[in-house]
Amino acid sequence: MATQDREGGDSRPVVIGADQVRLNGDLTLPDGEVKGVILFAHGSGSSRLSPRNQQVAGDLVRRGLATVLLDLLTEDEEREDMMSAELRFNIPMLAGRLVGALDWIGDQAELKGYPVGLFGSSTGAAAALIAAAERPAPVNAVVSRGGRPDLAGEALTRVFAPTLLIVGGLDTPVIGMNEKAADRMKCEVKIDIVPGATHLFEEPGKLEEVSARAGDWFLEQFRH
Repeated sequence: MATQDREGGDSRPVVIGADQVRLNGDLTLPDGEVKGVILFAHGSGSSRLSPRNQQVAGDLVRRGLATVLLDLLTEDEEREDMMSAELRFNIPMLAGRLVGALDWIGDQAELKGYPVGLFGSSTGAAAALIAAAERPAPVNAVVSRGGRPDLAGEALTRVFAPTLLIVGGLDTPVIGMNEKAADRMKCEVKIDIVPGATHLFEEPGKLEEVSARAGDWFLEQFRH
């Protein structure tokens, strides 16, 4: 059942079958015209309830973009991962589940035909880039927030979707990792530094800057 939520759109829980498991997610449709669909890939140790991803998703919904936030681990796997912290770094597995979620989006009548973007955070950015390489047709754009695109490995050379790598200006090690990853990519790629921001963009106004830059990138690419 759809409910009106704080993001200004109609939100409802969904269950997505991917990689032989069933994943819990939340689909939010904006009020008015839908300009595209954004699938979120959260980072290590996080979930669809991540306040940062929820804040960015809400900002994108207000700009006319539908959002899909999902847990990349099942409830049992999350409990296991809390003890071992291993599954959150199994990037091939997470990427396979994102591919399944992309296929799910393509099967939904209310989402079918819209341009699709991937928004990845931390290790989720690597999973998003691998998924974009595996499903080039439906993916029109990728945005990474404080991501580890370097962990996508050889898949970087197979990404066709225009990619924006947003990094905090104070997140020096991750800036270097993003630069090395960008050098390997053959698609349109841009590194966007947010001055004064650390890895989690916790400083006042910095996450709003991420939302604005991501929204601009998605909407620009979707118009092509």
